[in-house]
Order: sequence, then structure tokens, then C-alpha cells
Amino acid sequence: MGVLDNAWIIPALPLAGAAVNGFFGRRFDQKTVSAVAVGSTTLAFLATLTLVWEFTRLAPAQIPYIRSFFPWIVAGSFHVDFALQVDQLTVVMLLVVTGVGWLIHIYSVGYMAHEGGYYRFFSYLNLFMFFMLVLVLGANYALLFVGWEGVGLCSYLLIGFFFLKKSATDAGKKAFIVNRVGDFGFMLGLFLIFRTFGTLDIHTVLARVEALPVETEWIGTLTAIALFLFVGAAGKSAQVPLYVWLPDAMEGPTPVSALIHAATMVTAGVYMVARSSTIYAHAPLAMKTVAVVGCFTAFFAATIGLVQTDIKKVLAYSTVSQLGYMFLACGVGAFSAGIFHLMTHAFFKALLFLAAGSVIHAMGGEQDILRMGGLRGPIRATFLTMFAATLAIAGIPGFSGFFSKDEILWQASSSPYGGWALWLAAVVTALLTAFYMFRLIFLTFFGAPRYDEHHVHVHESPRSMLIPLIVLAVLSVGGGWMGASRFDHFLQPVFAHAEELRAQLPHGAAQGLEIPLMLVAIGGAGMGIFTAWWFFLGRPEAADEMAAKLAGARSLLLHKYYVDEIYDAVIVHPIEWISTNILWKTVDVAMIDGTVNGVGSLARDLGQEARQVQSGNGRTYASWLVAGAVAIAILFLWLEH
Repeated sequence: MGVLDNAWIIPALPLAGAAVNGFFGRRFDQKTVSAVAVGSTTLAFLATLTLVWEFTRLAPAQIPYIRSFFPWIVAGSFHVDFALQVDQLTVVMLLVVTGVGWLIHIYSVGYMAHEGGYYRFFSYLNLFMFFMLVLVLGANYALLFVGWEGVGLCSYLLIGFFFLKKSATDAGKKAFIVNRVGDFGFMLGLFLIFRTFGTLDIHTVLARVEALPVETEWIGTLTAIALFLFVGAAGKSAQVPLYVWLPDAMEGPTPVSALIHAATMVTAGVYMVARSSTIYAHAPLAMKTVAVVGCFTAFFAATIGLVQTDIKKVLAYSTVSQLGYMFLACGVGAFSAGIFHLMTHAFFKALLFLAAGSVIHAMGGEQDILRMGGLRGPIRATFLTMFAATLAIAGIPGFSGFFSKDEILWQASSSPYGGWALWLAAVVTALLTAFYMFRLIFLTFFGAPRYDEHHVHVHESPRSMLIPLIVLAVLSVGGGWMGASRFDHFLQPVFAHAEELRAQLPHGAAQGLEIPLMLVAIGGAGMGIFTAWWFFLGRPEAADEMAAKLAGARSLLLHKYYVDEIYDAVIVHPIEWISTNILWKTVDVAMIDGTVNGVGSLARDLGQEARQVQSGNGRTYASWLVAGAVAIAILFLWLEH
């Protein structure tokens, strides 16, 4: 029996690493902790490669390959097995999670070498990989939900890793609470799935959905299920209005940002929507909601990224924006394009975060790009790799991001679920992306140094950090050369039913315009790059002049549209007031504590009076004995009559 028959081995390996370092890591030195953490993820990646090789030898009729290992939850009619499934979508996600995760583990060995809690960090990182792999491999929504909640827990632990830093603990709590809001919607979706179909088995649910008619009204069971599931996806994948946790999550160590908030966890929502493609295909109004929310999120986050000065915050808002692109693709029915962008984004965004960590490492902890400049010479390897990733995210032809982003733009205009408005907003977002990413590059690596060269000794990162950068740079350049058509053909069996329903609808208005629209998108990216060069290298004073003219808009963007302040005013502060003045002072202090204290005082006073009976006088005891005997005699006489 191979790995395909024992797919549980893949998540079990990082779980073992997490357990060993978690229980015994305090006694280990750093080399042993590193060997356990990196070794377990290396074995998981090799096991994944073996599984993929075995998967390619399966006949089409054997896919999806589902293996049930044992009954997991049995309660009346509710029956869930511990079952794992492997299909084309699973293969893509396994390669991304284990491959990119393995590289980030290697990078972390160098990056975290001088930080406290070394064993704890790697235990959390391994545990995260375990839950993410369970999420991807789960053959039913219940097991998927276990992985879903597990990555949320690990996100909380890793964001707040520096727990002595208040901003880090606050960010961890914010991520946990906001994700709980999304997860509530997700659970409602799962409850409705079980109520409707009597099972949570993904393959069975989707097969039964195929036999149902397409819902064209808002009132419909499948539409409700799709919208509830999307609420969960919006929380996990940081879509408006539940995106606010992800920028603050940059308080965690940089490898955390790369692994959880760029390459894997935040894509869980996209994966779940794609996995449920048949449900969404039968709920076109829910799909339109996904497309509009994704497109708006992409544009909204890109505008905020224009003025950010923290190198990790720029990349955080970029992540929110790129996730919006993925949901836009899923919303217009181009599920393969969404997963294609998920994969290429994992390559170049993980590289951007790791390269940013290398810059921060070189600058002695400095994260403000306005205090950098001129770094392309001292840290040339970091510059070249980060430049490659920036070209990829900007959608420059030849780089991975170009292939996946161009496919999404084309589908947004040509799909029967899409339209010109979605396409135009996505193209403008691509222009903004090119601008703010090259703004970051120009301010960080070009021009004269804006840091104190006497106190900051810029140095290149160690080999353990550079090797993952180089590998990811190669993937950022060549990761898209398989082409969207080949990728679409590979995933076609997973999304076959959704594609059949889409083929029955009239084509979009952009048929035959693929090349012209592609040139427009490339021109937009070029315009964004040129504008960034003009403002920050060609004529820097123009940037100050523009900022002065648009002071109001700039202030609005710097304050991130005051969304956090609105949440505080409308939700956080009222809940705090209610908790303090009603739940605590009235219910807890006045009612509960008052009742308990009153009962206690009464018992104390009664005891004080009863204690007087114990006088130590024999005549008094005899009197009480006689009185008691008389009282009992009278009681019996009364009962007889």
C-alpha cells in the first residue's frame, strides 16, 4: 500500500513534529528543534510528491480517490467518517502547502535564530501545517471544518507569538474574534447542508446538488447555503467587511506572514468556495455576490496600499487585494483561474514577505520604507529575488502572475457571470498594484540611503534564508508557464458540472477581444510602474506636490477609510459599555454577587444566633432536651387525630 492509500501520513508528519517540539523542545538545543521541524515538513513534502506520482497512475474512473479510515462521529442519523479524498484540486493544494511550507520552515531557521521561544514557534508552525493539510484532504465538510478551525487557532498563536508586546496580543485577539464571526456563517451553512441532504460528505452532497435545478431567485436553499459558506470564506480569506484582521496580523514574525497570511491559510476560503463549485453554479445570485465582493475588495485594499509606509503592511493590503482577484474569478465561474492565481500568488507573495523579512533583518528591525533606500547594492540577492516577485505581482509578461491575472481579467469580461464593470475595476486595480509595489521597490532599494549608516550595518541574510528566496524566485518566474489552458484542463474534472452549466448561458460581450484586452492590462501595469518611477525616482518633488493637492484623500487612505474607527464606535465600544454597565455592574455585581452575598450574610447571622444555644450549661441543655421531647410528643398526638 502506497501513500495514496495512507494519505493520513502527510498531515501526521508535521503533527508529530509539533508534538515533539511542543512537549520536549524546551530541553532541546536549536539544532535539534530545527531538525525536528524541518525534517517533518521535508518528509511531508516527499510524501506528497509520492502521492502525486501514484495519483497520476489512477484511471479517471477512480478519481476522486476517497478512503474512509474509521467512523469518527456517530449520533443518531448524523454519521461522519474520518475520510480523506484526493483529486486534482487536492493535488494542487497539497503541493502548495507542503512545498511552500517546507521552504518557509527552512527560512525560519535563520530568521528566528536569535528570538526567544524558538521551540514554541516551530511547534506552532508544524501544528499549522497539520491543520491546513487536514482542511485540504478532508472528504467531508466536518473534517474540513476541523482543519478550518485549527488554522484559525494556530493563526492566533502565531500572530500573538511575541506575547509581551501588547500590539501583538491585540492583533491575535482581533484575528480570532473576526474569524469567529465568519465561522458562525460557515457553521450555519454546514447545518443547512446536513438538514437538506442528510450528510456532510462532500462528494455525496455535490452529486445530489447536480440533480437540482438552478436557483434564479434569492429565496432558495442552495443560495442560502452558498451565501453562508461565503461568509466563512470572507472571514478566513479577509474580504470586505471581515478583512480588518489581516493587516494587523503583521505583528507576527515575518515567516508567519509568508506562510499563513500569504500562501496558505488565507486561501482556505478560496479553496472552500472552489471545492463547493457545484453549489455555487446552482446559485448564480450567490456567485454574483462573490464576484462583486471580491472585485470591490481587490480595488478597496489596493487604494489603501498606495500610501502605506510599513513594508509588511503594504504587502498585507496587497494580499487582501489579490485574494479579491481569486474570489472575482470564482464569482464569474472561472474556478480554475482562481486556483491558478492561488498557486502563483503563493509563490510570489511568499517570496515578497520572505524578502521583506530579509530587508528587515538587514536593517536591524526597521520596517518603514521611508527610512530605507539604496539597499540594492548591500543586499543584492534579496533585491533581485524581491524584484522578480514584484514583476510577477504586477502582471508583467513572462512572470507567473501575468498568466493567472490575465486569465482572471479575460474571464471577468467574457464570462456570462461577468461584465465590463468588473473587468474595468479589476484593470484599474492591476494598475494600482503595479504602482504601490514599485513604490515599495524604489523607496527601499533605489536612491540615496535614508538611514543612519553609522548605526545601521546593512548585511545580507544567511544562506538558510537566501536559498528559499532563490527557489521561490524561480517559481515566481516560471510558475505560470504551464499556462492557464493546461491548468484548466488538469482541473476540468473537478469543475466539470459548473463548466457545463456556464456553457449553457450566453457568452459575455468580450468574445474575440482577448488580445486587445490583454494589451490594455499590460499597458495599465506599465503605466503604474512608470508613475511610480516618476514620483519616487524621476521627480520626487512631484510626489510631495501631489500629496499636498490631495491631502484629504491621502488622509482618508492613511486612516484606511476609518473602518477600524467605525467598528470601534459601532460595535466594540457599545459591547464594552454593555459588558461593563449592564452585564458586570447590574447582572454580575448587583444580581449574582448580591444574591450570593445576601444568602451568605443570612446564613452567617442565623449561625451567629444558633451559636448562642451552645452555652456549655448542663441545665440549659436539659431544658432544650425536655422541650424537644414535648414538641415531638405533641406532634405524634396531633398526627394520630
